[in-house]
Amino acid sequence: MNTPCLRITLVSETFPPEINGVANTLGRLSDGLRQRGHQVEIVRPRQAGDTAELESDQLMLCKGWALPGYPGLQWGGVSVHRLCRRWRRQRPDVLYIATEGPLGLSALRAARRLKIAVVSGFHTNFAQYSGEYGLGLLARLLTHYLRAFHRRTAITLVPSASQRLALERRGFERLALMARGVDACLFNPARRSQALREQWGLAADDIAVLHVGRLAAEKNLGLLRPCLQALQQAYPQRRLRLIVVGDGPQRAHLEQQVPDAVFCGAQRGEALAEHYASGDLFLFPSLTETFGNVVLEAMASGLAVVAYDEAAAAQHIRHGHNGALAMPGDQPAFIDAACWLLEECETLRRVRLNARQHASRQGWPAIVEQFEGYLYAASRQASTQGSPAPAASLTIKPGSPAPRG
Repeated sequence: MNTPCLRITLVSETFPPEINGVANTLGRLSDGLRQRGHQVEIVRPRQAGDTAELESDQLMLCKGWALPGYPGLQWGGVSVHRLCRRWRRQRPDVLYIATEGPLGLSALRAARRLKIAVVSGFHTNFAQYSGEYGLGLLARLLTHYLRAFHRRTAITLVPSASQRLALERRGFERLALMARGVDACLFNPARRSQALREQWGLAADDIAVLHVGRLAAEKNLGLLRPCLQALQQAYPQRRLRLIVVGDGPQRAHLEQQVPDAVFCGAQRGEALAEHYASGDLFLFPSLTETFGNVVLEAMASGLAVVAYDEAAAAQHIRHGHNGALAMPGDQPAFIDAACWLLEECETLRRVRLNARQHASRQGWPAIVEQFEGYLYAASRQASTQGSPAPAASLTIKPGSPAPRG
């Protein structure tokens, strides 16, 4: 049976070349959908260097303003009237709304007015983040808003089983799991560079303790210093150095905390892959991730990952086999897990090899195919019912989209 290609609109307040997990995921999904023959329109805020001439049938730009307390990220805003006018002229078959800010809300309202199918994604746990920015009293209000937002879509895609369970406990409905992939050709141990390690002041047998990600309060970066100190005390005969890749509002504070660390700033593409592959041990202390793409990137690069047992780590790490896990919030256990990995050279070598083997099987094509299936199902439901209103009957076997060709 032939399946028609879809006209798909992705709505997001962040998109490549911005560096974060949401932007990376949407870049991969949009590229993958286009490769499968679909027409993909992006609706996003203007970024530095954008001009009006960039707008086209495949790209709509809107206003953006900085997210308070989080430089480098922004909200987007556009009128419902402008969206309706555009989508009446070129109607999408289905929308995917990745962010729930003002832009996402306008898109949701316009889609419901025009009876266009909507799939939403839960990419960022804003309610959990709020406590890290002195907005703890707003957490309940944010949860109420997010729950109401996602109830108005056909289905909400979440990246991990732990996130799905947490949302179900808060009354969210119609949740489906759609994990994340990794480019195992880009993120590859073969990119290891001794020249880069020498820039870090490390010899071949020294240990590069790596962290990659946004340097922000919600990432629990305060754990990096005590973990590094514990490793140095446990193994005084070995030279260890913390290598931090990324940027954000907490960088200056972290530089004061760990003055001997090497801060590499934000890296992209092959340069990022080279930084990963040149490390040895990867520390990921975050407790607020919906997934955590860096976990798979580090594993694909052949690093031994230490993380809390949730999100991507819970999904992909078998403790003692291809990484090391600690119960969420148990700081001593996190430090012990890191120390265990360095007890014997053979342990570290075996874990790194197993990590690479596991991650190399987590490619993006299967994720894109699964995503395509959810979009087909939502589009069919809307065309059958004549309305984008959510229905419990929207079901699809994950990984089994509509037949093609």
